[in-house]
Amino acid sequence: MKKVLSFIIPLLAFFLLLNVPAAWFHMPGLTVVEQRLIAIFFLAAFCWILEPIPIFATSILVIVLELLFISNRGLIFLRGAAGDPVFGNALTYQSIMATFASPIIMLFMGGFFLAMAATKYRLDVNLARVLLKPFGSRPNFVMLGLLLITAVFSMFMSNTATAAMMLAILAPVLSALPEGDRGRTAFVLAIPVGANIGGIATPIGTPPNAIALKYILDIQPISFGEWMLFGVPYVIVLLFIAWVLMAWLFPSREKSVTLSIKDEFMRGWRANLVYATFGVTVLLWMFGRLHGMTSEVVAMIPVAVFVCTGIITRKDMKDISWDVLWLVAGGLALGLALEKTGLAARMVDSIPFASFSPIMVLVVASLVTLLMANFMSHTATANLLLPIMAILAGGLSGLESMGGQLGLILGVTFASSLGMTLPISTPPNALASSTGMVETPDMAKVGVVIGIVGTLLTMIMLWIIAGTGLLRP
Repeated sequence: MKKVLSFIIPLLAFFLLLNVPAAWFHMPGLTVVEQRLIAIFFLAAFCWILEPIPIFATSILVIVLELLFISNRGLIFLRGAAGDPVFGNALTYQSIMATFASPIIMLFMGGFFLAMAATKYRLDVNLARVLLKPFGSRPNFVMLGLLLITAVFSMFMSNTATAAMMLAILAPVLSALPEGDRGRTAFVLAIPVGANIGGIATPIGTPPNAIALKYILDIQPISFGEWMLFGVPYVIVLLFIAWVLMAWLFPSREKSVTLSIKDEFMRGWRANLVYATFGVTVLLWMFGRLHGMTSEVVAMIPVAVFVCTGIITRKDMKDISWDVLWLVAGGLALGLALEKTGLAARMVDSIPFASFSPIMVLVVASLVTLLMANFMSHTATANLLLPIMAILAGGLSGLESMGGQLGLILGVTFASSLGMTLPISTPPNALASSTGMVETPDMAKVGVVIGIVGTLLTMIMLWIIAGTGLLRP
């Protein structure tokens, strides 16, 4: 019943916005297509916030509604005459459907195949076992190891899958710690914090990065390695701050803790091929300027290798996170419509941004994104805000010291990944909360500080890399 009631609000908003007089929007010259897109936009916003249906289903709904209401091959009685200024710019149905096969989708597909192969051949668990050894047995340093290793995995794997794997590895250690030891909270929290922050470091680490990449590539080419040049240092500094914060808030009474992960690297030509393909793909991503291939092209190499050699089978293909791909595709379709119909530019023009300081626009946009990301999906937040911010960035002058257009897009993108205050904020948070060892107030303390400090750190990062010329088209 609750789901039904929560779906009534988006539907009412949709039909109301479709039928009210255009003058109510206070946007002179608003076309029929733009008004219909406003209705679709608010339907998506309410559905992503209230979640009466799964968030990926909302993305599919967005694409279907665009095809029906604002494409050149939609319902015949909803189409306007070609060139009619009152009706507006209808999108081609091919461009809307092409979002399903966007290069950004292919980039994510390659990441999914790498993650599946790594899990199937135990590369992830064994890397965790090997990489955690140098951190010793002191609780604070073990926690640092958990943060760093989780972050590294989340650069190339789903944040949710990474968190689930690391929490499973951690289970025996947690049972060894005495009941009531605050170190248990620190260990569990290290997993979602590391997963949420680590995804920022690469274009495939988290869906908001992939969505942002589409708008960044419209401004200038940026390779996988160039993203990591500023993403990895940012992540390292923020992880160090998170480590100090959690060590201070949740000190352990124990002097040492044993982290026992019993496993070994698999042998055989298929396992060796997985290890080699993983390493080569990452290297190709990092040094794109040397070989000339884009990150999206490189991403298809492991797909072909794993499928042709039987490493990924037909059965394995069913385990791909298709919902994430649909979710990203819906966001790309919404952004495409906002841009091509001219609605995003009209929305930006209707707000007197010229009277605001450009730096203030960046700060306020980042804080609004951070607030939204704590209460709704990070991807949904990016889907809603990035198309508008991309148009705003194009017409905003005075942000050169913070990276210009790319600075605003990256500021909002990073902020959308910093929302981690509540168990509902991200799937890794929900998984950590489900262990029963983390109280919501403890998660909120860490999440609020990391969100605010991370946003401040983003501003510093943008200022530094703008000075280096990396963000200059």
